[in-house]
Amino acid sequence: MITINILTLFPSVFHNFFAESIPAIAQEASQLVITLTDIRDFSGNKHRQVDDYPYGGGAGMVIKPEPLAGSIEYILQGRENIPVIYFTPQGRLLNQKIIRSYLRFPEVILLCGHYKEIDQRIRDKYITDEISIGDYVLSGGELPAMVFTDAIARLLDGVINDIESALTDSHENGLLGYPCYTRPYEFQGMTVPEVLCNWHHKLIEEWRREKSLEITERVRPEMLEGITNYKRE
Repeated sequence: MITINILTLFPSVFHNFFAESIPAIAQEASQLVITLTDIRDFSGNKHRQVDDYPYGGGAGMVIKPEPLAGSIEYILQGRENIPVIYFTPQGRLLNQKIIRSYLRFPEVILLCGHYKEIDQRIRDKYITDEISIGDYVLSGGELPAMVFTDAIARLLDGVINDIESALTDSHENGLLGYPCYTRPYEFQGMTVPEVLCNWHHKLIEEWRREKSLEITERVRPEMLEGITNYKRE
């Protein structure tokens, strides 16, 4: 089980997402606990203002350190062994290996930034990891927090009926996933590859690996570095 504490200026955006599909199943199975903390509750300002102009001038607003520190300390409660992740375009790119590395923690804190930035002193004192979900800029860290939580949830015990399904997904074995088919056998003149219909498990496994390699080479060739038993024709 893991507890994910999300610190955000917009807690309501999470409600529908976490009430559906895999995150909901994980919570119902008591494998995932999600808490939402409104950073504005720690503003100390009757107007609940949390941002201010940046020192040195320039465009954009910066989230003040006091409400950020207050919300983080509220969750930490003096504990020092809880990772605090800040989602930022400057962070390391999220991948399946990073997701798996956080499965060993019983609790994590996800800080969702907004506006131009957060005060650097919060990053220096509290943040243990900075993560990006891609080389682009979003309005805030709420979507990355959803991505991170969903990726964690589907790997928790008892959440997916057949864990083998998750273990054969893209990136689990260093490759992209293979093509999948279901009934009907024929659809708009296209049929299912015969190898998938003969129930010869070794041949099916070989076909799937070959297709994974082909797709990976075409779409993400850099992923093939270090893959054993791979030879370009």
